[in-house]
Amino acid sequence: MTGETMAAGRGTTGQGHRTVAASRVRIVQQMTQLDANMGGNVHGGTILKLIDNTAAVVAARHSGGRVITASIDRVVFHAPVHVSDLLRVNASLNWTGRTSMEVGVRVEAEEVFSGQVRHTGSAYLVMVAVDGAERPRPVEPVVLENAEDRRRNREAEERRRARLAARDDR
Repeated sequence: MTGETMAAGRGTTGQGHRTVAASRVRIVQQMTQLDANMGGNVHGGTILKLIDNTAAVVAARHSGGRVITASIDRVVFHAPVHVSDLLRVNASLNWTGRTSMEVGVRVEAEEVFSGQVRHTGSAYLVMVAVDGAERPRPVEPVVLENAEDRRRNREAEERRRARLAARDDR
């Protein structure tokens, strides 16, 4: 979906404000030997790159332009991902500030032959919308449509306060 299509229809309110659903993304990729580490599992760096790329798509969809990764707040690997698994990277917008956005990412691995799905990782990323000179630019507030959106937004606001407090302690 292009920014023009999104702004013209589904996923926006009458004022052009964007909903969480409008920018939600799922990227699926099969893991191969090229993704393996020395232990034979998928390398964490491969998964991190997919997490970052997927979060960037969500933030770019919402902001309608370029974004950069300001921070990866927390990454938790719950279980290994194996070669031949389908890696599903699900991401959605949790919170918007003036120029920044928090994106939550859930990583799942599907064993192709059995269909078994495992939650293998989670992450929170802060993305900043930038203009052509890579200066921060304003983003539209996200429209929270349901209880789940509001819960994720509240939790994101708590993480934001913790990030700011940690920054002030330096």
